[in-house]
Amino acid sequence: MSPVKLQVKTSNQRYSIIIGSGLTNNLKRVLNDSSITFDKCLIVIDKNVPKNQIQKIFNSLKDINKTTYYFKANEKNKSQKYVNEILQVLLKKNFNRNDCVISVGGGITGDIIGFASSIFKRGIRFINIPTTLLSQVDSSIGGKTGLNTKYGKNLIGSFYQPNLVIADISFLKSLPRRELICGYGEILKHALINNKKFFNFLQKNFTKIMKLKSPFIETAIYQSCLIKRRIIQIDETELGLRKVLNLGHTFAHAYEAALGYSKKLNHGEAVLLGIKSSCKFSLENKLMSLKDYKLIQNHLIKFNLPCEVSNYCSKNDLNKIISFMQKDKKNSSSKINLVLLKDIGKPLFNLHYDYKKIKSFIKKELIK
Repeated sequence: MSPVKLQVKTSNQRYSIIIGSGLTNNLKRVLNDSSITFDKCLIVIDKNVPKNQIQKIFNSLKDINKTTYYFKANEKNKSQKYVNEILQVLLKKNFNRNDCVISVGGGITGDIIGFASSIFKRGIRFINIPTTLLSQVDSSIGGKTGLNTKYGKNLIGSFYQPNLVIADISFLKSLPRRELICGYGEILKHALINNKKFFNFLQKNFTKIMKLKSPFIETAIYQSCLIKRRIIQIDETELGLRKVLNLGHTFAHAYEAALGYSKKLNHGEAVLLGIKSSCKFSLENKLMSLKDYKLIQNHLIKFNLPCEVSNYCSKNDLNKIISFMQKDKKNSSSKINLVLLKDIGKPLFNLHYDYKKIKSFIKKELIK
């Protein structure tokens, strides 16, 4: 399947998302075709990326003046400490705003590099090469950057659009099923907030997508990017419509934080748990039809996707979960702001609930 290109146009930036296989084998040509030139670049590489894939990038950029920095990507390292280390490299090597930082890794790496790029000399050029399914369908698009703190997830960050996103499907072949499921959580989210047609496509082709069969994996990535592009072009900085992209995330971030960002629960798995929690909360509050709730629930069960928070958290985590939900950055009052569903394709946002109501709901979910 030939590469496909999506153009993103926001008030602050215009850039391309290129989706295809083997794109980084000819990275220099891709950059030239996208009219991106620079005197030198810093390549920040997630240590989890296979060495043979990295070597292909190096071979393609052999004539480029480049510096490399290897980053151990995990939620605990998504911190100011590593941003400072990257800034030190840029300062020591005397980078300027017309030079470039290239991120090669998953969503954590992209978030760290995007944030560092946004604050270095008030903005250096930034190219994102997402290497996980989650980052290719979600975090590499839209310009959100963020760091974690002991108070919660992504509470420090900025909006900073990349100059180019290159989604090379070849990277996905090295990922275990658990990492692919992690990305699928965001694909499912996009279907649920957009339309039932895409949801039905996922119902029919889930196994082919997980096996990275063409053209099904390309279609899933492209459709996810298309949905997110439409939303961020309307609302770049999350003042309104973009909030729907947080479906499941208020629950998810709290589940992750309550477990100390442990390997027991990764972000995409937490998003799937959060989607289930949001849908059930929608149903219990008479916002969602039982028919669509069962469709989503059966989808999660049929494909053995994470859907029971009690398998990950215990009742001893309840107060921590609520505390992190109360600190969520989307809150604008003492109440907790949630994105819920009326039906598949019909998200509801700017809904505020008292923490006691949500605490009672989660307590029931934890004692199953």
